[in-house]
Amino acid sequence: MELLSQYIDAYLSTLKYLDEVVSEPAADYGLSFEQYLIMHSIADQDGLTLTDVVERRHVTRAAVSRQIKMLLKKEFIYQEPDEMDRRRMLLHLTEAGADVERIVTKRVENRFDGWVESFGEDKAHKVLAFIRQFDDKVVSKTKAKVKARNLE
Repeated sequence: MELLSQYIDAYLSTLKYLDEVVSEPAADYGLSFEQYLIMHSIADQDGLTLTDVVERRHVTRAAVSRQIKMLLKKEFIYQEPDEMDRRRMLLHLTEAGADVERIVTKRVENRFDGWVESFGEDKAHKVLAFIRQFDDKVVSKTKAKVKARNLE
């Protein structure tokens, strides 16, 4: 019971706010971390489609579509039809979007470098290994159960 209480305390004081900590470098531009990641993917490979982003992020089409709509509204990205298949819309960064993506990427890299410096590279690798193991043993199974329930 004591261990459970400690986990709950850790969640309430740290994990609950982890998204905000990670998202902070993009906040000055009104971006969520998910929106930044989409922009970063487009910067890495210009001309991605919504389907490409869905496959890379492992999220639903609806979730990506909402994020893309916000990025279009902020004029950080634009779409154009694929010349080979006019039904496919290719995603590109605008000039402003490319500038924001570069700035936020640098901020994210600096923040991450600070974390690695604080804990050491060995500890950073161990934390990453634990997160992946937790995902494999706990989170993925929970996601599968939720997905199965939604299909019923």
